[in-house]
Amino acid sequence: MAVTCDFCGRQADGDVVPLTWTTSLERGRVRRFCDECSRTHLRSMEAKLDSDWW
Repeated sequence: MAVTCDFCGRQADGDVVPLTWTTSLERGRVRRFCDECSRTHLRSMEAKLDSDWW
């Protein structure tokens, strides 16, 4: 199963989450974000806002 960014839909090569991606736990769900989305929304992530607010 390919790993997909929960924000933009980008897929990682292979079945392993790349080290440059961010993993978050929101309301009991594991969410994964690619490196580009992680950099774009870094301040919101640090403020612990759910990705619905980005």
